[in-house]
Amino acid sequence: MDETGVTYNLMSLFHDGGGWMYPLLLCSLFALGVIIAKGYTLWVARRNSEEVLEQVGTLARAGKLDQAIRLASETPGPVAAILYSGLRRVRERQAGVDIETAIATTGVIELGFLERGLAVLATVSNVAPLLGFLGTVAGMISAFGAIAEAGQVEASLVAAGIKVALITTAAGLIIAVPVNIAYNFFVTRIDKLIMDMEKGTSNVLNLIWDMERVGGAAAPGAAAGVPRHSPRPATGSVEGMGTPDRGTASDSDHQP
Repeated sequence: MDETGVTYNLMSLFHDGGGWMYPLLLCSLFALGVIIAKGYTLWVARRNSEEVLEQVGTLARAGKLDQAIRLASETPGPVAAILYSGLRRVRERQAGVDIETAIATTGVIELGFLERGLAVLATVSNVAPLLGFLGTVAGMISAFGAIAEAGQVEASLVAAGIKVALITTAAGLIIAVPVNIAYNFFVTRIDKLIMDMEKGTSNVLNLIWDMERVGGAAAPGAAAGVPRHSPRPATGSVEGMGTPDRGTASDSDHQP
């Protein structure tokens, strides 16, 4: 079949699906836009995460804090934001500043940015099949209404309603399956980024402890332990991390 015939068949199927095809089309366009944007965002966020962890750690341990902070500030991504937030406070030695809390707050902000859009994908993957099934019910109602009006059962009377039912169901499933796959893929990528953010937090706290041993001056506010970030896919919520405060929210300026 040539391209014209394929195009005609697709348009014919869309038309035969009835009015329920329009919300399904809208769902597919929303999901496609989010998939493209989220895929690019996560690619940029993790593109240089391993390199920046190694380079910033090397510079910081060599005592070149200014260069390490400059490198972190010029690198996009949540890992660089974590390093920048912690190293800047190490350099400034601000009295009363809890470095671990500042890093955790930056992590909350960055994680919220990474999870942005996942709720849309989760909603589409759940709503699209339901819209398809709703179209199925509407088609069957139409088919039985035609039978009741004619007073007898004929294939030609119910064919249109059954066709609408099958088309809308298939369209909803066709949309939901790839969207659900994309959602799970993005959640996996975000989990890997969270592990990199944990490494960045550990590097900053280890640097503080090394400075305490060498210089004998404790970095103010440093606490033992590495903050854990526990993502909740598709909700944007983060467990175990406090609400961002105004004083530290400005450190998260590395969003891609």
